Amino acid sequence: MLRFIQVIVCNLPRIYMIPRMEYMARHPEKYSEEKCYKYAKLAIKRMKRSGHIHTKAYGLENLPKEGGYIMFPNHQGKYDALGIMYTHEKPCSVVIDDVKSHTILTKQFIDLLKGKRMVINDMRQSVKVIKELSEEAAVGRKFIIFPEGGYYHNHNEVREFKPGCFKSAMKAKVPIVPVALIDSYKVFEEYSLRSVNTQVHYLEPVCFEEYKDMTTVEVSDMVHKRIKDYIAQTLQKSG
Repeated sequence: MLRFIQVIVCNLPRIYMIPRMEYMARHPEKYSEEKCYKYAKLAIKRMKRSGHIHTKAYGLENLPKEGGYIMFPNHQGKYDALGIMYTHEKPCSVVIDDVKSHTILTKQFIDLLKGKRMVINDMRQSVKVIKELSEEAAVGRKFIIFPEGGYYHNHNEVREFKPGCFKSAMKAKVPIVPVALIDSYKVFEEYSLRSVNTQVHYLEPVCFEEYKDMTTVEVSDMVHKRIKDYIAQTLQKSG
């Protein structure tokens, strides 16, 4: 929370970026997805600098070169999606809990990136969002979905995944990209202003041919295991 306050205070002179995001989101005829993503990354870069946040990416070569795909990371905190977007070159967006998506800045950010708001307890609306994700991923868009459904001060521990999150990728027949986040929770959870380092690891994608005969539960368990094992091995190597 202390770092969050610091980031807000340090960026007050750039508060103009919020209405700018709103304007860009309302005028897609003027601003392409690439331009909107570039502006979002500028906001993330300025936030990182003022918050003394350093993020390093590994496995960028694993990201599919063409077409759409959906990334499934473990969830540690408010910085998770920002860390991925900062290291992800091509435009991507995110699925977010509708309740958390309407606060100032978050709203403008989601609108700018054409993110998806999911009403957790509304089955009909959730099915609609999954359908939209499938259709858009099938034609080349890239998304981030957190299969844990939320973060619970679990640090580098990986909680159980929700199998339904994988339906969108399976319907679209696009690659599933497991993403392992390490120390991302430290950004806004630690009561400190010291420089913080986080890691984003893009694991080998799971192509449609590999999972086409699997159930959502089997896919969920497989991705969960890959991320959990990778994080454990990485932390063990680092001592």
